[in-house]
Amino acid sequence: MKVVIIDGQGGSLGKALVETIRKIHPTLEILAIGTNSMAASAMLRSGASAIATGENPVVVAARDADIIIGPLGLIAADSLHGEITPIMASAVSQSKAHKILIPISKCNISIVGRQELPLGEMIDLVVQELDSLLR
Repeated sequence: MKVVIIDGQGGSLGKALVETIRKIHPTLEILAIGTNSMAASAMLRSGASAIATGENPVVVAARDADIIIGPLGLIAADSLHGEITPIMASAVSQSKAHKILIPISKCNISIVGRQELPLGEMIDLVVQELDSLLR
């Protein structure tokens, strides 16, 4: 099972995701892709199996990922303060991978019917969803 975690900016969300998932699934292959080198480095330090940076790694990883995890903005061009290119958003959106997206409001998209939760609780929900997919 190939899990791809994508994050941008400082990589704090990706870092927290990798750390939490790594504790529960120590042998899981986690490819962490940062939209910039700072985000990628943060995820490497938190236990990712491998890292990459930039647009092309997102496109390539989206082709064969089983699960893609990251902020909701991954499927919105120009989100994350412009770090998600239209090509990246398209690659993630069109990927056959199951996507677990976290509704963080840095992409001008609102999801109605959802509850505002602290980041830690959203990460716990990501791990629950991941666990159900790995079974």
